[in-house]
Amino acid sequence: MSSLSRELVFLILQFLDEEKFKETVHKLEQESGFFFNMKYFEDEVHNGNWDEVEKYLSGFTKVDDNRYSMKIFFEIRKQKYLEALDKHDRSKAVEILVKDLKVFASFNEELFKEITQLLTLENFRENEQLSKYGDTKSARAIMLVELKKLIEANPLFRDKLQFPNLKNSRLRTLINQSLNWQHQLCKTPRPNPDIKTLFVDHSCGQPNGARGPSPANNPLLGSLPKAGGFPPLGAHGPFQPTQAQVPTPLAGWMSNPPAVSHPAVSGSAIGLGGPSIPAALKHPRTPPTNPSLDFPSVESDHVSKRTRPMGLTDEVNLPVNVLPVSFPGHSGHSQAFNASDDLPKTVARTLNQGSSPMSMDFHPIQQTLLLVGTNVGDIGLWEVGSRDKLVLKNFKVWDLSACSMSLQAALVKDPGVSVNRVIWSPDGSLFGVAYSRHIVQIYSYHGSDDVRQHLEIDAHVGGVNDLAFSSPNKRLCVITCGDDKTIKVWDAATGAKQYTFEGHDAPVYSVCPHYKENIQFIFSTALDGKIKAWLYDNMGSRVDYEAPGRWCTTMAYSADGTRLFSCGTSKEGDSHIVEWNESEGAVKRTYLGFRKRSLGVVQFDTTKNRFLAAGDDFNIKYWDMDNVQLLTSVEADGGLPASPRIRFNKDGTLLAVSANENGIKILANTDGLRLLRTFENLSYDTASRASEPPKPALNTITAAVAASGAAMAERVASGGSVSGMNGDNRIMVDVKPRITEETNDKSKIWKLTEISEASQCRSQKLPENMRVTKISRLIYTNSGNAILALASNAIHLLWKWQRSERNSSGKATASVSPQLWQPSSGILMTNDVAETNPEESVSCFALSKNDSYVMSASGGKISLFNMMTFKTMTTFMPPPPAATFLAFHPQDNNIIAIGMDDSTIQIYNVRVDEVKSKLKGHSKRITGLAFSHVLNVLVSSGADAQICVWSSDGWEKQKARYLQLPPGRSPTAQSDTRVQFHHDQIHFLVVHDTQLAIYETTKLECVKQWLARESSAPISHAVFSCDSQLVYASFLDSTVCVFTASNLRLRCRINPSAYLSPSVPSPSVHPLVIAAHPQEPNQFALGLSDGMVHVFEPLESEGKWGVPQPADNGSTSNATAASVGGSGAEQAQR
Repeated sequence: MSSLSRELVFLILQFLDEEKFKETVHKLEQESGFFFNMKYFEDEVHNGNWDEVEKYLSGFTKVDDNRYSMKIFFEIRKQKYLEALDKHDRSKAVEILVKDLKVFASFNEELFKEITQLLTLENFRENEQLSKYGDTKSARAIMLVELKKLIEANPLFRDKLQFPNLKNSRLRTLINQSLNWQHQLCKTPRPNPDIKTLFVDHSCGQPNGARGPSPANNPLLGSLPKAGGFPPLGAHGPFQPTQAQVPTPLAGWMSNPPAVSHPAVSGSAIGLGGPSIPAALKHPRTPPTNPSLDFPSVESDHVSKRTRPMGLTDEVNLPVNVLPVSFPGHSGHSQAFNASDDLPKTVARTLNQGSSPMSMDFHPIQQTLLLVGTNVGDIGLWEVGSRDKLVLKNFKVWDLSACSMSLQAALVKDPGVSVNRVIWSPDGSLFGVAYSRHIVQIYSYHGSDDVRQHLEIDAHVGGVNDLAFSSPNKRLCVITCGDDKTIKVWDAATGAKQYTFEGHDAPVYSVCPHYKENIQFIFSTALDGKIKAWLYDNMGSRVDYEAPGRWCTTMAYSADGTRLFSCGTSKEGDSHIVEWNESEGAVKRTYLGFRKRSLGVVQFDTTKNRFLAAGDDFNIKYWDMDNVQLLTSVEADGGLPASPRIRFNKDGTLLAVSANENGIKILANTDGLRLLRTFENLSYDTASRASEPPKPALNTITAAVAASGAAMAERVASGGSVSGMNGDNRIMVDVKPRITEETNDKSKIWKLTEISEASQCRSQKLPENMRVTKISRLIYTNSGNAILALASNAIHLLWKWQRSERNSSGKATASVSPQLWQPSSGILMTNDVAETNPEESVSCFALSKNDSYVMSASGGKISLFNMMTFKTMTTFMPPPPAATFLAFHPQDNNIIAIGMDDSTIQIYNVRVDEVKSKLKGHSKRITGLAFSHVLNVLVSSGADAQICVWSSDGWEKQKARYLQLPPGRSPTAQSDTRVQFHHDQIHFLVVHDTQLAIYETTKLECVKQWLARESSAPISHAVFSCDSQLVYASFLDSTVCVFTASNLRLRCRINPSAYLSPSVPSPSVHPLVIAAHPQEPNQFALGLSDGMVHVFEPLESEGKWGVPQPADNGSTSNATAASVGGSGAEQAQR
């Protein structure tokens, strides 16, 4: 349906509503699927008209479309079931259980059993989960709140919850205009035409040869059949005689143009004011770089109702689970009582900084590493897990001679300096410090306690009040603001000033850089309460708004960049946290619960795209973003100042809070406590320097430390992406730090850790599927609770771990066996296969960020599967050529890089079903692809043993290099070369059957290499651990080796006897693929040539795989093949 036809439906809906055809209105809403009438839906839910509720919903979604839809239908049917039980209508309850609720049993059998057991209770409120259930009316109201959240978060309802802003009787107006036009074309127009039908075109007769007056002065309203039916024309008067052609929109309608999204009309955004403002800021959407590489929640029979049936939409990361009772924090009626369980409220650590903390920030990757700035200018760096203070630096001007005379004079008069802000760069390789006197200092961080001076900038006259990192023009910058009423932008590599923004009439208090639709901008707030927005163009402010409180205000986005909040305190002590409607530049909601007169300036932070927190009234106060009422507050065992400073770590599992007497308290939730527990009685890993983040390469491609890319411009930085060997291209979250106790005492003789018996490690053989003969691809789901495999016969297998007493987290583990999962339909996810034997084809797949969809190929067409239902949603790109590798563009959900067996790489746009670019540079099939969202490049590898680097902006080839193969060895057609990016997004791992190597991307230089001896078995596969500290490698002789990633030195070897049955000859059964757990650095899985999958973890008593070699033991770590391959401990061991 064209966009104009779609708009006609809205006009008809308006007309029917005005004519009071209420039932017909809602029937058309449902059948068209264009507008979801929330008011009607609410009324039907309140009235308990469950059949109509589900019938109306069916026009927009089905129960198995996606997790949001499933949760919506589950909540409705659960409520219907509980009401039947409340009325003691057992037969009705059984009918609902069998007909309506049984469909959910396949997704959570335990929950279904629990629901069934309610039949045995005299009053279902005896169940602890339902003890808070009130009467029917209140229960429906509570459920409706949850349903509205789910509907608003569901991608299928996007753009369907708002009716277009139309003038009254718009359809009548258009008909009136048409009649005027027809009357204009009459050869002898009458002065008072009698129009009695709309079924045929109007035409006037010629009475006695008389000619009527011009229709321009004679509107037709008075003679229309329905009295008062058509509104006065006003500006919609008859068309002028010069317009002889059919108007363009009408012509477009007739030609049935392809469907396009019709842009919404809105006022100026909070960031942008006049007509020159980019549309991206007026119509904000989820940024395309939102770490989301996800797919459309559509089924084939729904395609006609969706505007972009093939578009890969952003998926909302609302923390809502499919089935509520089993997952804390989302349990239907009890939701209000346990939503705060996810919040860090338990005091887990108390630290003493030595002076009063003014600003804190957790490292974006090492999430227990806390940076602190104090009121006397001190900088502290804490490993909060082990309670170790790694760094303490007192304030010192690095180069006084380079400072302005005004700063020198001020320091002589009063040397006291306070820290106003500390913040990490998005990749954690730099951090910035803003001081109360003129200057900003930028340090580079190299792991452990290695902090080095990088830049010192005399930034402002007076205090520097705030500092942030951003990446306009794809180059990392530092943004500062100060008492001199300006905002300045500095190159993070050179310190050169790039922009100065002037326009505030008071000292600038805070800055908040962000982006929408690739438009970079900065919000700033001043002490007069003004909010302004700036583009990087020196064209002045685009906005001038008043902040609530009109004094000290800070702004912050939710972690996914979709919601904007501000927190401010007035001079009188009134504090406000508000959410902004960006499209209107107005306050959307104001949160309640502050002390009437706050004692100090309140600070706030956001976490998990769901919660807000602020320090006020000697407490930490929490809000749910969707509820203005205070969720809860904690005293943190007392001892807090009136307005404590606070900061969440990236995952929201820890909260740092400033305390009295120079203290810092670390609050934790359950996951945070588990994270900290791993540090108990362990010293900080001094060996971590070996894996130090690289010092910024300031003169290479887009500056190697421009570690922001577009997706990293926020204060809450995202984690590094690990782009992958198995088509795994995702943002790694909740990565637990690798805790080691490696003293590396050189007086001791290092010995390789050999594992030859099953009792020496934990391993789990996953339930088998008899139809599968060989595992071709293997990956963990992003949640870490399942493993997905693709077999050589094109069948996918999914193993899921369930929550249990032995496995409270529900994560994948070698200690508990998972379930080989299938939906209730019993169907398998099976790829399209070519006419050739699928066993001979190359398999490839890639998984969406939220584990909802998988894109896969086995020599035939590429298939898109729904992971919840296993249904094939679409297929595309039939061979030849056949796809051999898949990778998603990290900044555009609709762009896929597809490696082909004809040696080309096709850059394919899913939304428009079009190949945008075809990259040629390899001579054999493509075997690996990986994106760096920091450097904006695509790295490819092929069976020709060649590595190519392509710009992901224009797709031109930047560099190419062949692997350094050992003498006498040449690449074969069967040799796969795989690539995977390190956490720093600058280095990448190369895997070939002859070697492992680490390359630096910008120069395409090999910096580390490990060569397999000619007499040893070839490497079958290798991957980084989730924290990039280890490399797991499998060999065709069935051994598995664990290397220290920083130097590619062998530290542990697992022999076949540790996991294969003695009756199985190891050369015939060997690992083909290996996958690393996304959150547990010491867990990996093997896919074998006999169709089996094994999961491995070290013994709990060990906690890690072996011990790294001392620096003076074994071979050197040069990049040259000769020195690495010549001799050494690891070569001898292999």
